[in-house]
Amino acid sequence: MPFVHIKMIEKRCTPEKKEIMIKEVTDLIAGILEQDVETVRVQLEEMRPEDWGIAGESVKKRTEKSLT
Repeated sequence: MPFVHIKMIEKRCTPEKKEIMIKEVTDLIAGILEQDVETVRVQLEEMRPEDWGIAGESVKKRTEKSLT
């Protein structure tokens, strides 16, 4: 059974877009692996901007810097 875990910054995706993401990722994986969609699991995990880093800085700090 394929399991897809997607991490993203919180509040950047509406509940409606999450539903679309789950559906499209499920269909894609099922198609590639030639398996029934019922076997595919998708988990979306939202992370706080201060808990995610890029190039040595948190996303929160990088966002704040880009706004100034």
